Amino acid sequence: MVYVSLDGEAGPLALGLPELLRLCLVAPWWQDAPGRTAGELRAVADEYREDVPDLDRRRDRAARALGLDPAGLPSGATAPARLAELSRGPVAAACRVLGYGDEPLAPLFGTAHARP
Repeated sequence: MVYVSLDGEAGPLALGLPELLRLCLVAPWWQDAPGRTAGELRAVADEYREDVPDLDRRRDRAARALGLDPAGLPSGATAPARLAELSRGPVAAACRVLGYGDEPLAPLFGTAHARP
């Protein structure tokens, strides 16, 4: 599953719909995080948890509604690393999105670059 932002960033979020669903359950903050390094992703996740203190309860309820076992979901600490991992290497190369002039768009995660 590849995401392309209006800010010129693109990259893989997940390898298929099941992984994307799990990502969205564990890391609903991911859309606030493009352009951030793995460490910065953890900070975004921590800030989101402060704003939504019952995130775990909501996540587990949504997982059960989707027929998923909440115990089988990745940890919240795993999501930032996975997003950064997918933004580089062979998966990112295979999902490269080109913009104007056939220049690749900036990776979504894992590298520091300017953000508005």
